[in-house]
Amino acid sequence: MMLLRLTGNELVKIFGKWRTYLGFLAIGVLLPLVLWGISLGGGEIERNTVRQLRENFIVVGSIFNGFLATYIVMNFLWVHVPFLIALVAGDVVAGEGSAGTLRIYLTRPISRGKILTAKLLASYAYTLMIVLFFALMSLGLGSLWLGTGDLVVRHEGLLILPKSMAWTRFGLSFLFAGAIMLVVASLCFMFSTTVNNAIGPIIGAMAVIVIGLAIAGIPIGFFEQIRPYLFTTYFDLWQQAFYDPIPWGEISRQLAILLAYTVGFLVVSFLIFTKKDILS
Repeated sequence: MMLLRLTGNELVKIFGKWRTYLGFLAIGVLLPLVLWGISLGGGEIERNTVRQLRENFIVVGSIFNGFLATYIVMNFLWVHVPFLIALVAGDVVAGEGSAGTLRIYLTRPISRGKILTAKLLASYAYTLMIVLFFALMSLGLGSLWLGTGDLVVRHEGLLILPKSMAWTRFGLSFLFAGAIMLVVASLCFMFSTTVNNAIGPIIGAMAVIVIGLAIAGIPIGFFEQIRPYLFTTYFDLWQQAFYDPIPWGEISRQLAILLAYTVGFLVVSFLIFTKKDILS
């Protein structure tokens, strides 16, 4: 009960800062614009896809719908979401340190472990809210705007998923995306416990992510050897929800690696915070 009250208090503090709403504002403005742009260019996308399908199938109706638009949006925009997560997760501890309120907070008869756990749970709650809002603005708005139907994706050629299956696959993909964003939140949270300035954790976390993504995309022998050990290598885990059959063994392996990184970041966070001298 105490932990729930502390977490609720942390959520109040998070949503009492204007930067918290930047993520929702960015998604709320950008995704409708992107969907609108995709709808205008949908004819070209559909022609290129149908040209390949007609080699083996008779195509009736349009394959361009809200499902395909959402899939395209996730491919192009999902790497930008970590920055929105970092704005809050990187500030949750460091922000109070720079404001000078953390030292007063720690004088209360509550263990540092409980205080940090509450801040972590609040950061995770915000992260999942961002992922859910992204899903509503992409899949929800896209379905209402462009309609639904069969989903055509690229996997060992072109794969056609029926409408009933597409809903389930998108649900899985956003669950996997949520797991990826929790790793990002944990990384930002770890950096947040090390300093008393929120800018440092945000820049540090984004630097790690950008470098990791760069290494994952550069075809050099040395990078290819270390690529499997980088958590950024698995940022496209959500795409495997659209494979047929779904590679549950590979997904489990990648989730285990992401979980190991998450635990590692949290262990470091708690070790630093419990031994840290709060002087201001």
